[in-house]
Amino acid sequence: MKPPTPTSYLLLAPIAILLIVFVLPSLRPSPSRAGTDGLGVLCARRAGFPDSLSVTAPPASDSPPPLPPPTQLEPEPEFSLLVGILTMPSRRERRDIVRTAYALQPPPTPRARVDVRFVFCNVTDPVDAALLAAEIRRHGDVVVLDCAENMNDGKTYAYLSAVPRLFASSPYDYVMKTDDDTYLRVASLAEELRGKPREDVYLGYGYAMGGQPMPFMHGMGYVVSWDVATWLGGAGAAEILARNDTHGPEDLMVGKWLNLAGKGRNRYDLKPRMYDLNWDMDNFRPDTVAVHMLKDNRRWAATFRYFNVTAGVEPSDLYHLP
Repeated sequence: MKPPTPTSYLLLAPIAILLIVFVLPSLRPSPSRAGTDGLGVLCARRAGFPDSLSVTAPPASDSPPPLPPPTQLEPEPEFSLLVGILTMPSRRERRDIVRTAYALQPPPTPRARVDVRFVFCNVTDPVDAALLAAEIRRHGDVVVLDCAENMNDGKTYAYLSAVPRLFASSPYDYVMKTDDDTYLRVASLAEELRGKPREDVYLGYGYAMGGQPMPFMHGMGYVVSWDVATWLGGAGAAEILARNDTHGPEDLMVGKWLNLAGKGRNRYDLKPRMYDLNWDMDNFRPDTVAVHMLKDNRRWAATFRYFNVTAGVEPSDLYHLP
C-alpha cells in the first residue's frame, strides 16, 4: 500500500472542515435542554434557565453597562403574632381541617407575621408518637411541652410560660392561646391588633362578673402581649406556683393571675365578633374574628360555606361537588 501523498491530505481537508462546521455542533446539547442535569427532557428545567439563549452585542460607547434595578424588598411586618392551638394527639383529622382553614385564608392586612403552632403535652403512647413525628416532618408546626396531657390542670400555664424561652431568639409582639374547635379569621384579628399597644395587653371575649369589667377572657381564644407572657414565665411563675394556681378552669385562672399582679391592664373585649356557634348554626357574622364550638365536621363544613372557603374550587371533570 502506497503511503498517502500531500495531494491526498489536501483532498481530505474540505471534508474535515464540513465535519467541524455542521456535524460537531449537532452533537452538543441544545440550549432548550440546558439545565436538565443530564436527565433529558423528563427532568424539568431549573429555575433561571431561559427557553432560548441569545448574545447581545456590547454598547458601542465606552460607558459601563447600566446597573440592574434594585431588588424590591418585602416590607417589614407591622407586628408579629404566635397562635398556639391547644389540641391532643388523637385529633389528627381535626388538625387537618384546621391547617386547611388557616392555609386558605388571605394574608393579613395590615401586614403581620403570624405563626400557627399545635400545642401538646408529653406524648407517651408509641403509636401517637410515631404519627405525630410524621406530622412534625411534614408540617413543622408542632410544640410538645413537658407536662402531662390535660385541659384544666396546667397546660395553658405550661404553654404561656414556655413561649418566652422557646422563642427567645425571635420574640413575638403578641401570643395567643386558642382551641382546635375555634375558627380564627387571622386578617380580622390583625386589624384589631393594629394600633393597639405592644405591652400589657389582654384581648379576647371578655366576661364581666360581680361588677368587674372583663376579669377574664373566654377560653375560645385570647391574646396577651409578649411582656405578659415573659412575666408568666419569669417573675410571676414563683407566686403562681406557690398558690398552686395552675389547676382549674384555664381561662378563669389566666384572668386571676393577671388581676392579682395588676397585669394586662390594656384590655380589649371583642364580643360580639368572637362568639359560640349556636345549635342551629345560624348566628354567623360577616365581621367575625373567631367562632367557637366547632365540635364536629358538620359545623366546620357550615363555617367553610359561610365564609366562602369552598368558593374557589375550579370546575373539573375530576370531581363532582354539590
